[in-house]
Amino acid sequence: MNVTVVGLGYVGLSLSVLLAKQNKVIGFDIDKKKIKLLKENKSPILDKDIESFLTKKNLNLNFTSDINEAFKDLHTIIIATPTNYDNTTNQFDTSSIENVLNDLETRIWRNITVVIKSTLPVGYSDILQKRFKDFEIIFSPEFLREGHALHDNLFPSRIILGSNSEKAKEFASMLIDCSDKEEVEVFYMNSAEAESVKLFSNAYLAMRVAFFNELDSFADSHSLNTELIVKGVCSDPRIGSGYNNPSFGYGGYCLPKDTQQLRENYKHVPNNIISAIVESNQTRKNFIADQILRYQKQTIGIYRLTMKAGSDNYRNSSVQGIMKRLKAKGLEVLVYEPTLDQDTFFNSEVIRSLEFFKQKSELIIANRLSEEILDVSYKVYSRDIFGRD
Repeated sequence: MNVTVVGLGYVGLSLSVLLAKQNKVIGFDIDKKKIKLLKENKSPILDKDIESFLTKKNLNLNFTSDINEAFKDLHTIIIATPTNYDNTTNQFDTSSIENVLNDLETRIWRNITVVIKSTLPVGYSDILQKRFKDFEIIFSPEFLREGHALHDNLFPSRIILGSNSEKAKEFASMLIDCSDKEEVEVFYMNSAEAESVKLFSNAYLAMRVAFFNELDSFADSHSLNTELIVKGVCSDPRIGSGYNNPSFGYGGYCLPKDTQQLRENYKHVPNNIISAIVESNQTRKNFIADQILRYQKQTIGIYRLTMKAGSDNYRNSSVQGIMKRLKAKGLEVLVYEPTLDQDTFFNSEVIRSLEFFKQKSELIIANRLSEEILDVSYKVYSRDIFGRD
């Protein structure tokens, strides 16, 4: 089938590579630098599986920033454009999705299957379907980890379709046929239920992070051993050991914005937990900043802005919140982040040399520890207990 994927971030690029195993795929993005890299078989994002697959010659995959080329001979279009949370409107900014649909409509396309992989507010797919009646619009949430997006598409935890139409089943079959997993569970439901699955899944993960961060805050405040308490709690099989490693707070592409959107969807529904998840993340950052200030150091080094090992994403990383709080107190903040190609970040100096960074920093704060800084562990502050994400 002829498939066009609009938006080549983690979601769109991994889907493009996955579906190109058995379909003709065109990946479209307005970022010409990104398209240039992809045409050279280089991944613009850090993902080892994507980097490996791009060098294979058996993928029927092309990339373009020309919308006319992207919309030629369409059968299915997948929209994976960003829907960032707008703090002014207290909603996802869905304009990128609407722009794509408007472009399709002006080209008088009919009977096109439109699959939306961007995260949406609950009920938004129905609004789009009523507005764009010539397309069949299907919401299908993704569940991918940064740095492992293609792997998670090859071995999906589940496939969710916000429709039980024949075209929805056809798209599910496309995903299954291109996966490497023997059995994949597929759930068909209405679009609002599928939108809810995405938001509640990420809200639960954020709640797990927040819970163990608050456990760590309690232990740290009472001079207790966080590791022993966490292991004792998580040895209960009903609780398990997922998302239990303390950090400076949850961050990244999805958890901050999805929890905020879900809280907004709860505006007229009584709740305590959902609102508390969002608020607890701010409380944790305040607590961490206060703990750092007790060291009474003037020059603070930020070791890595990225959220996870093996990722180049530092969008909404929790350490940035700590950084802003420290700068507000008048401390000098230095940054070591090898993925940055700029000399400053939030008006703080970016240092290229790790050794110079270690020497100049009176205290180094690290959301996640690394062997690179173990030689100066005496001046490293971290709440990373288990050495993993």
